[in-house]
Formats: sequence, C-alpha cells, structure tokens
Amino acid sequence: MNIIICPGINEIELTNSFVKELSNFDVERSVDKSINILVFPEKGILTLSAFHILRFLGDRLGNKLESPVIFISFSAGVVGAIAAATIWQLQRGNVTALIAIDGWGVPLAGSFPIHRLSHDYFTHWTSVILGSGGDNFYADPPVDHLSMWRSPQKVQGYWINPLTQFSQPQKYLNASEFLHLVLKRYK
Repeated sequence: MNIIICPGINEIELTNSFVKELSNFDVERSVDKSINILVFPEKGILTLSAFHILRFLGDRLGNKLESPVIFISFSAGVVGAIAAATIWQLQRGNVTALIAIDGWGVPLAGSFPIHRLSHDYFTHWTSVILGSGGDNFYADPPVDHLSMWRSPQKVQGYWINPLTQFSQPQKYLNASEFLHLVLKRYK
C-alpha cells in the first residue's frame, strides 16, 4: 500500500510526528504487505498544487498507475490532495481512498472512498455538507487545529458512520485508532 502524505502549511516537525505515529500501523502488517509512506516535500503554497503532488507521486511510483494509493492530507494540503487524487484516477491511477484531516471548507467528491477527521464538532458538521462519503471522526473534547496532525494518538473523539449514526451508538476512540481502523479496511 502506498500512502502519500500531503501536509498543510505547517512546520515539518508536525508532519514528522504524524508520520511517526502512522508508521506504528506498519508494525501490525505482514512483511509482504508493508506500507510505503511518501511525504510530499514541498512547503507553503505548493501544498495546494495538484501538479506538483502528481509530479512527486509519478517520480516515486515510476508512473505505475496500478499501484494502490491512499492520500492522507492535512489542512491546506487537502486542496492539493483532492485535486491530485482526482487527476491520478482520471489518468487510470488506482486511488484507494482519500483521508482529509481538518480540511475545513474544502469540497470533497470523488469515485473513491473519502473520510474526514475534524478537530471539533462544528468543523465536522460544516465540512460534511461539502462531501465526505465514508466514515468520519471528530474530536470531543475539541482540540486545536494542529493537534490533529501533531499527535493524533492524543485526540479523543467519535467515529461517525453515516449509515448507522442515528441507529447505533457512536464509537469513542482516538484519531490514531480511527486512522488505523480505516487503513486496515484498505490493506
């Protein structure tokens, strides 16, 4: 599985912390199904650039379109990630899913599964109306925006399944556990 990390406009230390936590998931997988984590290295406004993300992805995967890719994006990086995922798929690339972390105000749509994680309930419900598609997560109690990226293992909240949210109790867990459960679905 290839995971492309599309950070927002944030300090690299926050992204490194997120990747370290995400790498713990790799320990749970067998050797033959390891995770290839690719961190988009650009900073600033380039985090919004689908062109640059696609060029990076093409370079790292050797333009092997059949290689399954999961996009995990944060904040402003969600803008570039959704555009890159859509274009990659239009080029017959294998987009397994897109996970948007605190991409408030970014419309999300695609013919691949989409999941949102939000730092509070307000961000969750005001973003979901712009598209989500699958299981989502919101922090409760609310946390600051950067905490979602810096330390998802410390952010408690609710897993929202749009199909059962009104008929079953919501599951309470941390953001890292939610990410790992979603990623297991696509292994």
